[in-house]
Amino acid sequence: MDWIGAILTLLLFIFAIMFLLKKNSSRNNSSHNLPPGPRTIPILGNLHMMDLKRPEKTMIEWSKEYGPIFRMKLGFQEMVVLTGYETIKEALVNNGDAFADRPLIPIFEDAVKGFGIIASNGENWKVMRRFTLSTLRDYGMGKRTIEDKITEECSVLTKTIETYGGKPFEVTTILTAAVSNIIVCILLGKRYEYEDATFLRLLKITRESIQLAGSPGVLLYNLFPKLGFLLGAYKKVMKNEKELHDFIRTTFTEYLQDLDENDQRNFIESFLVRQKQENMKMTHGGYFHNDNLIGLIDDLFAAGTDTTSNTLSWAILLMMKYPEIQRKVQEEIAKEIGDTQPRTDHRAKMPYTDAVIHEIQRFADIIPSNLPHATAMDVTFKGFFIPKGTYVVPLLTSVLRDESQWEKPHDFYPEHFLDSEGKFVKRDAFMPFSAGRRICAGETLAKMELFLFFTNILQKFTLRPPLGTSKEDLDLTPGAGLISRPMPYKTCAVLR
Repeated sequence: MDWIGAILTLLLFIFAIMFLLKKNSSRNNSSHNLPPGPRTIPILGNLHMMDLKRPEKTMIEWSKEYGPIFRMKLGFQEMVVLTGYETIKEALVNNGDAFADRPLIPIFEDAVKGFGIIASNGENWKVMRRFTLSTLRDYGMGKRTIEDKITEECSVLTKTIETYGGKPFEVTTILTAAVSNIIVCILLGKRYEYEDATFLRLLKITRESIQLAGSPGVLLYNLFPKLGFLLGAYKKVMKNEKELHDFIRTTFTEYLQDLDENDQRNFIESFLVRQKQENMKMTHGGYFHNDNLIGLIDDLFAAGTDTTSNTLSWAILLMMKYPEIQRKVQEEIAKEIGDTQPRTDHRAKMPYTDAVIHEIQRFADIIPSNLPHATAMDVTFKGFFIPKGTYVVPLLTSVLRDESQWEKPHDFYPEHFLDSEGKFVKRDAFMPFSAGRRICAGETLAKMELFLFFTNILQKFTLRPPLGTSKEDLDLTPGAGLISRPMPYKTCAVLR
């Protein structure tokens, strides 16, 4: 972390005069009841107090001191942090319109120029989200057609796992490829072999960029964009984004050559048809332009790959860590499914398996800090005034580990989702996909994927640690980054 210290020291010199001349544009506490928060220092704000690798840990500690709504300042960026199920539900669901925007985040602006879904706002966001949800449904999201694609991919995955013959192997790469093939099928109308060099390269740069997006270097860039030329993490992300966007441009250019409005075969073609129709109407200021297409594919490819594959990586690690839970899942699979390939219809008959999958998602806490929101208007929330345009952090980990909502919030405990009779129960504080107007657009697809991949693997294999590694040796500490990943591990998948 020495380089970060050097950069922070440099910042003190670079911005000292700017700070002395800068007028305080913040609203005064005496005239508005702003949330409380830790004391700041010039230029850095609270940055010097923050765990840059795991910022959510610092925010949880501050919430204990300042309450479920508090203010912090990183560099010159004022932020309001929301913690706990009741507070976050009240903001994102009950006051959804007020908290529906995204703040301007320099790394996202540089990568997708505010287009697509994740980083966009206003009418552009509404049009792109509406088109995306509609088109995903057209290509089978939540329907039998996409379920068939997932079960086919499950067969390829389990056959690939079988080739390791029960010997230790690193499972993350093939899990990522299998999950990614589902969103690739929707976007491009094809799948890739797991060994395909282009496919592996796309997965590598996407995974790398997502990991770097939560790194201290990119955090510093977002706070002080003029330092981009010094920060290797920022430059690496931008290099990866250029490579991904070049691939996307080449791909949709190929589809343009034989575009048939009456035979749309994938998401890209559906977008290009809308683009053509918009151009024919001579629509000015339209939304179906290439920047939005690149932004959408970027968003969907990353979101449709990384979160679900990491959840499955956690699933395998947790089944090795808790073999008695793995055995109970396998017993339920044997009882309710037998040798038949699992389908989503089986879920209703498998409450324990369903509970285990939900608990994996809760425990894995894949996006602990959530994606940031911004207030779309001035709002008085729970007695505090929050101005329009305020950067808001709805801290998702504080919901999934809320001590007032979960009996054993820090343990892996599938009984969170079971009643006294062993029936599955929904929990209001289960929010792995966030909530409100910005809830994950691919939630339905992700749930289907998790159930089918998980049950297909456990139907065919027993997952064990490598010889010489006990279950106690398995580390459940998450790696640092925007996405909560398990530490690297190997598994032995023994045929049942």
